[in-house]
Amino acid sequence: MKKLMIAILMMALPALGMAAGSSIPLLSANIDLDDKESLQRGATIFVNNCLNCHSAHYMRYNRMSEDLGISESDLKAMMFTTDRVGDTMKVALDPKEAKSWFGTVPPDLTVIERFRGADWLYTYFLSFYKDDSRPFGVNNLLFKDVGMPHALTGMQGLADPIYKDVTLPDGTIIQVVDGISQPAGGSMSVPDYEESVRDLVGFMVYMAEPAKLVRYDLGWKVIAFLIFLTFLLYLLKKEYWRDIH
Repeated sequence: MKKLMIAILMMALPALGMAAGSSIPLLSANIDLDDKESLQRGATIFVNNCLNCHSAHYMRYNRMSEDLGISESDLKAMMFTTDRVGDTMKVALDPKEAKSWFGTVPPDLTVIERFRGADWLYTYFLSFYKDDSRPFGVNNLLFKDVGMPHALTGMQGLADPIYKDVTLPDGTIIQVVDGISQPAGGSMSVPDYEESVRDLVGFMVYMAEPAKLVRYDLGWKVIAFLIFLTFLLYLLKKEYWRDIH
């Protein structure tokens, strides 16, 4: 637990600066944690794209397999950095190389959803656009001057920025990004990509708090029990007062 809290605090400081100044409205992710097939697809997307640079040190493969109903063969196909199902999801990229390429080691993503929120992550993955002035050739409407490449470019393609003129107090007119065009060049249509991002974000919601699935399942059972108990108590009350009268 102590290590988990440290991880959250380490992510919080840079994250506050990264999101500063963003004013675009967040899109609704509409995550359904009961959709196990969606979570399975999201796990595959995460492993194939995010786990190349980002780790998930607090998520174990066997826990993920058990919770999401992933078969042993499919699980093995996801495990690039270890052969032991009890291991955590370690990053495939060497930290020294990561620091050399990105200027810093990419943060662990296990609990990023608990800090950012599902809607923020969903909007973020839909907000990349082409920007040749940036080191990786992309920028993000929600996360200005983002320091990472668009890992899902092959799926979405790239959007062009849409500019608008803004007049400064001294009369100078500058252009600022006001939106993005429809992405082109990806392997997916816009609706399919949005659905894939929803799958990915859904998995990240699950990963941030796996016990949530257990709580949801247990919650309905507890509610059903309380309703049944209330009915029994009502019958008992009627029987009791009938004898009194």
